[in-house]
Amino acid sequence: MTTLPQLGASLRNRRVLITQSADFMGPALCAAFQSHGAAVIADADELLDPKRPEKLVNDAGQVDVLIANLACLAPSTPAEKVDDTEWDDVFARLVLPLPRLCRAVLPQMLARKSGKIIVMGSASALRGMKRASTYSAARGAQLAYVRALGVEVAPHNVQVNAIAQNFVDNATYFPPQVQALEKFQQRLAAEVPVQRLGTPEEDAMLALFLACDEVRFMVGQSIPFAGGWVT
Repeated sequence: MTTLPQLGASLRNRRVLITQSADFMGPALCAAFQSHGAAVIADADELLDPKRPEKLVNDAGQVDVLIANLACLAPSTPAEKVDDTEWDDVFARLVLPLPRLCRAVLPQMLARKSGKIIVMGSASALRGMKRASTYSAARGAQLAYVRALGVEVAPHNVQVNAIAQNFVDNATYFPPQVQALEKFQQRLAAEVPVQRLGTPEEDAMLALFLACDEVRFMVGQSIPFAGGWVT
């Protein structure tokens, strides 16, 4: 009888770089990977400086897994009132750091013929939302980049995927004061089939799955993780 490998065992001593580690899913990701024996390099700063992603990767040394955890507050501006400043700011925070990070880390991954890149994205790119054109467009750009880059580097045994999430408990988008609102609870019950927020631990488990060596057949995918909000 064939013995199945223990999922996540390959993460022990793997070097995992997590960006914006204090925001969005950063704290849960750091805890999950550390609990599986990975060497986590957590960087809490934003990546607005065009040169910083390359410096971050260079300072980290070997990076086996890059988790591009990028976040900013989502504007709720009607589309006809979105100006260039809002558009440029959101793309500077969510989109531009991603290719810069990948350009910096890919040479070493391609040379080793081994590596994982995981983008913590948003399901807002998969379902239309009113007054979210800027944010949804930026998150959509992330997923399009994942799709293209994933198929390009797959022959080199480097897998690039994204988690397209929404309604997952995190302090950036669903802080306690938001969760306590009756209007939010009504929305949760009406729009999310599971009728609850996902837990950070559930989300981190999916990231662990994508990051481990036992899973190398997923390429360029954007996996909806939103309790049925996207089907």
